Amino acid sequence: EVAAPKEPITINMNVKIEHEIIIKADKDVEELLETRSDLF
Repeated sequence: EVAAPKEPITINMNVKIEHEIIIKADKDVEELLETRSDLF
């Protein structure tokens, strides 16, 4: 009988969620820079 480890799966989910949040933040920043290029 092989018991599936629960911890690594949870960690992977958290990493994936954080990664998606970072990607969304990057897109928001890019859009902000494009629309407000006069700021920089």
